[in-house]
Amino acid sequence: MDEETPQPPIRVMLADDQELMRAGFRMILSTEPGLEVVGEASNGAEAIARAARYQPDVILMDVQMPGTDGLTATREITQNSTAKVVILTTFDREDYLFEALQAGAAGFLLKNATPEDLINAIRIVVRGDAMLAPELTRRLLDRFAVRSGVVQRPDLLDQLTEREWDILRLLATGSSNAEMAKQLFVGEATVKTHVSRILAKLGLRDRIQAVVFAYETGVVTPGDQPR
Repeated sequence: MDEETPQPPIRVMLADDQELMRAGFRMILSTEPGLEVVGEASNGAEAIARAARYQPDVILMDVQMPGTDGLTATREITQNSTAKVVILTTFDREDYLFEALQAGAAGFLLKNATPEDLINAIRIVVRGDAMLAPELTRRLLDRFAVRSGVVQRPDLLDQLTEREWDILRLLATGSSNAEMAKQLFVGEATVKTHVSRILAKLGLRDRIQAVVFAYETGVVTPGDQPR
């Protein structure tokens, strides 16, 4: 029997102005099979240039860096490459997080996360899913949905079927694919298909953009919980 063709490693780049932080991340990732750290950057400008040079699959991006910050770098990188950006942050800068989501980040993670959480986040975003840390997601989106107000629902929403509306509401309130499948009595594969169709119809890049879109257009409101 033929052996399976080995999968190429996930290429990861580190962008943080603290050398000690980068060294810690590199040490964690270097021990994990299937991951390879291909480059580092100490500010946003370096991150943009080295993302183009090294073509990483995932970039772990700090926000506060000298010169070009992580938000500007994230916006530039996501517009010009297929790299997934995971923002590394702390609770006390929620404003940065919301801007990062709008800039195209694939997820965000607390800097005090466990090594397992860090590795899991990388694998999640490579699969095309969003890394929405539960302890941050609702707090963040509830706060900024109140600040930004609710805009009129665009015509794009008229394209959604009733089931797609249900999926979008559950997605926006933090439900996983498994939780949505259980709630709606369907298989996870069916949920994934609906999510893909929702993203295509609304012209959204990923699940995080779908969550932000749902709050901004009033599909869900602050305080909503999965039903």
